[in-house]
Amino acid sequence: MSIINGISGSVSTDTQAGQSAQGLEEDLNRFLTLLTTQLQHQDPLDPMDATQFTSQLVQFASVEQQIYQNANLEKLLAVQETNKLSSLVGFIDNVVEVEGQDIVLDGSSGRFTYGMPLGSVETQITISNMDGKQVFTAQGSTDPGIHAVEWDGTSNEGQLQPDGLYRVQVTAFDRQGNLLDVFHTTFGRVTGGGVVDGKTTLFIGPLRVDQDNVLSVQKPEQAAVPDPDPEPEPDPEPEPEA
Repeated sequence: MSIINGISGSVSTDTQAGQSAQGLEEDLNRFLTLLTTQLQHQDPLDPMDATQFTSQLVQFASVEQQIYQNANLEKLLAVQETNKLSSLVGFIDNVVEVEGQDIVLDGSSGRFTYGMPLGSVETQITISNMDGKQVFTAQGSTDPGIHAVEWDGTSNEGQLQPDGLYRVQVTAFDRQGNLLDVFHTTFGRVTGGGVVDGKTTLFIGPLRVDQDNVLSVQKPEQAAVPDPDPEPEPDPEPEPEA
């Protein structure tokens, strides 16, 4: 959904609310006209029950008030959505760090970090394409703390992978072979944004990211991965059987 579509959608909601209010007002005017005519021609010896038409008037007024309240609420929601879209403008063309494992390979550069807990004795980095095929594996650092990696897009076979979306999985094990929790973040340049399923969403190329998952924002010229680790050596190819 584009920004323009998001705003135009909210305008159509206001139009629907206005049409409902206009229809109710026309019904109320018709009712009052009929009531006035009936009062003018009623039998003086058998007048209308005042309680009955007063009750009908109250019901009309109550419904009218509810529709106008709904219209005001819809206007407030439209303003809120517009504010969400306006907040996206500051992200465009900047580099954001987001929580998650999906990385965008852009210009032979895909950047991510992983947070290593205490007690790791073995760490494995695996990068797969979106078809689930592993294209790169390497041994990661077992030192506790945040480790930054910049993948150059080269597979274990030395082939440069096409730009696009990939998934990083860093696994860590302790001495007992237990799997440890690893925190992942990725970096990417924001190319657009919109409201998707009611959430303010950033577009990082093919990646869609909830704005609430943004951890930091940087200008492109300042967006080097902090203290990057040495390029991880790919795992060696298995020796062919004799």
